[in-house]
Amino acid sequence: MNLINFKNSRGFTFVEVLVSISIFLIVCLTIYGVFVSILSLVSASRLKSVAAALANEQIEIARNLPYANVGTLTGIPHGLLSPSQTLVRGGAEFIVTTIVRNIDDSFDGTIGGAPNDLVPADYKLVDVTIECSNCKNFVPFSLSTFVAPKNLEFSSANNGALFVKVFDANGQPITGALVHLENNTETPAIIIDDVTGIDGTLQLVDVPPGTEVYEVSATKSGYTTDQTRDPGVSGNPNPTIPHSTVAAEQVTALSLFIDRFSSFSFSSVTDQCTLVPDMDFTLSGTRLIGTDPDVLKYSQNLETSVGGLLSLSNIEWDTYSLSFIDANYDVIGTNPLFPLAIAPTATQNVQLIVAPKAPRTLIVIVKDTTTGLPVSGASVSLGNGAASTTLVTGLGSIAQTDWSGGDGEATSTDTTRFWNSDGNIDTNNPSGVLSLISNAGEYVSSGELVSSAFDTGSASNFHTFSWQPQSQLPDVGDDSVKFQAATSDDGGVWDYSGPDGTSATYYTLADSNINLAQNGKRYFRYKLFLSTATTTQTPTVSDIAFTFTSACVPPGQVAFTNLSSGNRGLSVEKSGYQTAETSVSVANDWQNIDILLSPL
Repeated sequence: MNLINFKNSRGFTFVEVLVSISIFLIVCLTIYGVFVSILSLVSASRLKSVAAALANEQIEIARNLPYANVGTLTGIPHGLLSPSQTLVRGGAEFIVTTIVRNIDDSFDGTIGGAPNDLVPADYKLVDVTIECSNCKNFVPFSLSTFVAPKNLEFSSANNGALFVKVFDANGQPITGALVHLENNTETPAIIIDDVTGIDGTLQLVDVPPGTEVYEVSATKSGYTTDQTRDPGVSGNPNPTIPHSTVAAEQVTALSLFIDRFSSFSFSSVTDQCTLVPDMDFTLSGTRLIGTDPDVLKYSQNLETSVGGLLSLSNIEWDTYSLSFIDANYDVIGTNPLFPLAIAPTATQNVQLIVAPKAPRTLIVIVKDTTTGLPVSGASVSLGNGAASTTLVTGLGSIAQTDWSGGDGEATSTDTTRFWNSDGNIDTNNPSGVLSLISNAGEYVSSGELVSSAFDTGSASNFHTFSWQPQSQLPDVGDDSVKFQAATSDDGGVWDYSGPDGTSATYYTLADSNINLAQNGKRYFRYKLFLSTATTTQTPTVSDIAFTFTSACVPPGQVAFTNLSSGNRGLSVEKSGYQTAETSVSVANDWQNIDILLSPL
């Protein structure tokens, strides 16, 4: 009997097939990714080589021109080179920007210097920049060269010079500011787009003379714009900075001021924090662009949205004031108080506390004479013959101006004391100023101080955090003064944080908005961080303060409504202050008065 052997053969399971395919796909995708990366690197290298060749080509064109023709069609010096052109090389479209500058070398003196060089255009700088907006990961390529005349200088003794200096809000020079200049009285018109150097200055020499013919503006990405203006025009006949004049053999210096943008966030609410839609008001700065009559640089009629909110970006640093033009509501207070100074990069939240219109409303704003901050708990009495009405200003602010009492105070009852420090903060040299301690004439690199707990009396909303001075010496470094804040219900647990509500950030701008996460608590503390980049100078801090309200009651303000016309006596008093008394004439449907209280 023959037996047949059957050998079982085993195939692949479905899971094994899936795993094999997955591994195969991973390997393929990895190889593909490496291949694409290599292609990208090769392409980028090729484009860079093409751009370098194109820049060198343009430089050689400039070098081979007669010296008198080395310049741009609309620039100074004037010549045959195009200031901007689009060229195709290697299948790619490149934007070629050419700048030519006259250079006043100090070897033979400079114009306006000693000795005074009356022929200041000694040689020329040609700068070529290649850009490719459609090329992936392309980095702009620049090439420059000097071009000199064979013999004598070619500048005209009848020309002058224009030095454009660009500064920030603190008077520090701005490097790389974009300067645009036009003179449309020349043929062809002079049009220059260039950037300031490391000293914040763009020097233009061998400039044709002219009276108020050079239109100049300066800006930078993320910055405001400053500019000259045409005199004699309707609406601004006397600009504060008219178009520039260049005189023969003279240097004209023009200073323009720009800085980073700030922003406003407005909300219109009742004193019970209900949002009020479509509130009309006017926001005005104080900076002038014209005089006789005064012309403000910023003055706009604005309106909150249907949700009672309004955000404004691209705001210039300035001191702003409010006026109210709404037909249905009166403003009975603001938080913070106005006028309000806005620093560069600041983001300022503003509450407009409103109420339905009532005849003859009087707003009384009570401030501390020394700090200018709103005074909480002040009794404001408005008399009418033998009768009077007394209102108390909302909880407003707490400030600390002295730390000479030393540490060890958990809850603030003595305003000259604080909770603790790391020993590197000098609290009494002089009194009222905090700084880093000095050892043998050298300042320590950093220090910290924690305040006592300030009791606001009830659950509060915290708004702004401020200190003086608002700028430090440049040598101490950036962010040499930093703060964090913490609030607590019972004074037991303190979690310090910055403006985004985390421990990773710090308040670094005066009048910073306190993060909303701190609201609803009774006690407030701050932690101060000082640092310096040099051993010879220290940052300093004084007048540390914060403002707060209970719900939406405006700090330091009261509103009297439904008044009768006529003269009234006004008295304001608060413990620790001299009583202020004055008279006020009630004549308008809405008016306000500031009362300054002097500490005893």
